[in-house]
Formats: sequence, C-alpha cells, structure tokens
Amino acid sequence: MSTSKTSFKNFILPMIIIGALFFIFGFVTWLNGILIPYLKIACELTDFQALFVAFAFYIAYTVMALPSAWVLKKTGFKNGMMVGLWVMAIGTIIFIPAAMSRTYAVFLTGLFVMGTGLALLQTASNPYVTIIGPKESAARRISILGICNKFAGAMAPLILAYYILNDGDAFVESLKAMDATARLAALDSLAARVINPYIVMTVVLILMGIGVRLAPLPEIDTDKEENEVEESTTVKKSIFDFPHLILGVLALFFYVGAEVIAGDTIINYGLSLGIELNTAKAFTSYTMVTMVVGYLLGVALIPNVITQRFALKASAILGLVFAMGAIFTTGITSVIFVALFGLANALVWPAIWPLALSGLGSFISTGSALLIMAISGGAILPLIWGRMSDVFSTQQAYWIMVPCYLFILFYALRGYKIRSWKPGTKSVEAETVTSK
Repeated sequence: MSTSKTSFKNFILPMIIIGALFFIFGFVTWLNGILIPYLKIACELTDFQALFVAFAFYIAYTVMALPSAWVLKKTGFKNGMMVGLWVMAIGTIIFIPAAMSRTYAVFLTGLFVMGTGLALLQTASNPYVTIIGPKESAARRISILGICNKFAGAMAPLILAYYILNDGDAFVESLKAMDATARLAALDSLAARVINPYIVMTVVLILMGIGVRLAPLPEIDTDKEENEVEESTTVKKSIFDFPHLILGVLALFFYVGAEVIAGDTIINYGLSLGIELNTAKAFTSYTMVTMVVGYLLGVALIPNVITQRFALKASAILGLVFAMGAIFTTGITSVIFVALFGLANALVWPAIWPLALSGLGSFISTGSALLIMAISGGAILPLIWGRMSDVFSTQQAYWIMVPCYLFILFYALRGYKIRSWKPGTKSVEAETVTSK
C-alpha cells in the first residue's frame, strides 16, 4: 500500500501537475495562430510583417534558454516553474497597453516576455519528464503531455477568435467603405478586443504559479542523474563533443520551424485561397487535432510496438508526403494536407529529446538548454515562409518544409548514433533509449 502511495507521489502526481502546465503551454503558444491574422488586420501588416508574431515569441527561447538553465540551478525545478509562469503573466499584461495604443512593437514585446517565461518552464519540464521515469518510455510520457498541450492548442484559437474575430469577414468588408477617421476608430476598437481575454490569462497564470509553488512536486536530484554517464573511451570535455546532441538540436530547429509553419500559417493560407475568415479561423485547430491523433498513436505504440527512432523516421517520411500534397494539390485539399502536418509533427519532439540527451552525463542541463534554444526554428523559418509567400505564393512557400523533414529523416537514420566528429569512428546505438 505504501509503495503505491509512493509511486503516486513520485511519478503520477508530478505527471498530472506537469500535464496542467503543458496545457497552459499549448493554450498560450497556439494563440499565435489567430493573433497573426488578427494583428495583420488591426495593425495593417504584410504576411512577412505579421509573421514577426512567431519570431518575437520563439526567439525568446534562444535568447533565454541558457539564462533559464542558470536560473534553474539557483531556484530548483519547482520554483523555476513558478517564476516562469509569473514571467508569462507579465507578458500577457503587456498586451493591455499594446491594445490601447494599437502599437505592433508593444504587442511583440509582450510576446517576447511570454516566450521568456515559457523558455524557463520548458527548460525545467522537459528533462523533468524524461528523468522521472524509465528512459525507454520517455517519448510515451512526453506524448501524454503533448496531448494536453495540443488539446489546449486546438481550443485556444477558437476561444480567442470568438472574442476578437467573430465578425471577421464583415469587419474586413466594412473597412473598405470607411473614410480615414472611421477606419482608424474601427481598427482601435478591434485592437481593444484582446484586453479582456488577456486579463483573464494573466490572473490564471498568477494563480498557476502559486499552485505550483504549493504543490507536492519532488525536486529532481540532477547530480545523481548526471553521474550516470554512458561508457566511452573518450572523455568529453565540452558539450560540443556530443555530435548526436548537436545534430539533435538542428533536427529540433527544423522540426519546430515546421510545426509553427503548419499551425500559424494555415489560416493565412486558407484566406489566400479565397476561403472566408469565419471558416479559416478554425484551421489552426484542425492542425492541433491531427497532432493529438499522432500523440495518441505514440502513447499506444511506444515502446511496446515501435521504438522512438522508428516513430521519428515515420514522422519525417509522412512530413515529406504531406508537403508534396500541400504543394501540388489545390483548394481545400491542399489546406487539409497542411493540417496533416500536425500528424507528421506529433512524435518528433518526444522522440528527439531522449535520443539527444542519451549519455550526456554532467552535461545534461546544458544539453537541455541547447535543445530549448532550437525552438528558435519557430522564429526564423516562419519568416522565410512569409517572405516566400510575398515573393512567390502562399502555396509555393511550403517548399520550406521539404529540407526540414529531410534533416529529421537523416537524424532518425544516422545522426542520433554519431558519438564522435572524427571520420571512421564507430557509431553507438543508443540501446537504453530505443529499446522496445
């Protein structure tokens, strides 16, 4: 009986609490899908300019990942999560003066601060989930949390769209008939619609921070974990002596870029095809739903039926297939292929993390921070999509997805095994991570 209670306290309860945090991650992150078309209208932006929403949010991960690792060493994982939630609350409250002044730069500042808080939360929560259970089922645990994340991601744009773009098509049409003064007043009114939703989010984030502080979360003994170094004939002196980690960082960079493009551009893509805003505003949610399907498959199949590496390989191949479908079909069929990127993306993040962290020993905290920095792919690659869409077309811009999935496929086939940069050095199969 006591063993059961200990198991619940040490494993199940932390998973429930972290699951709630992942729900918050997903809700805040995937609001960007509706914020991009919303701010494009309210601040009168081009596609390229509007994609700075994603840039400001995700570049914070690169800038703040290493400082986050330092903060966690000072505060511990639990207090670090609390601080991260409160930093996010500062970011959401910045939306109020941004909306009142309808100043795009202030909106972007709020998004950067929110990304900073999430960088701290992600740096703590992802290795936390990897460490608290068996390594061979780490992708399964992260998949369970991914369901919480993407379920929130499916809800978020629909909820926010209800408050800020419920009359989107009629509003855009009415702007065409307005003189300059009326147009300015209408756009100011549109910008003000985000104030109440973001006040609510601020309150929720503050309360969540208090809840995490009071919750019975066990503190992870990272020193104990870091001493479990894989056997090697070479002493590693730098984080850059781990090729499988560095290549994993690059794979995550391309993955996050592909994920953000799939979720944050699909509404604009639908609009560019002539689909009404009242219909297109739900498209980000469709992408999230396909991701949830992918996560459910991961929970059901990993590690008993398929390995984490096989899931990664299959995901990359599906991504290439869906990219061709998005580029070479037309109309709503093409939009469906973009939504299906969610299915291809679902298991990439949970599969790469344990593969990349395998055998890092005392470098695990720095390795985790580098993987978090790879989230900058969500800042940079969508901007490339935005520029390509302005220069060519929104559909042709999806060619950017092809090199992303090709590199992920390389990592699944070869990259994760490389343990030395020296040519001819024997690769190591990460048995403890990929075993069924």
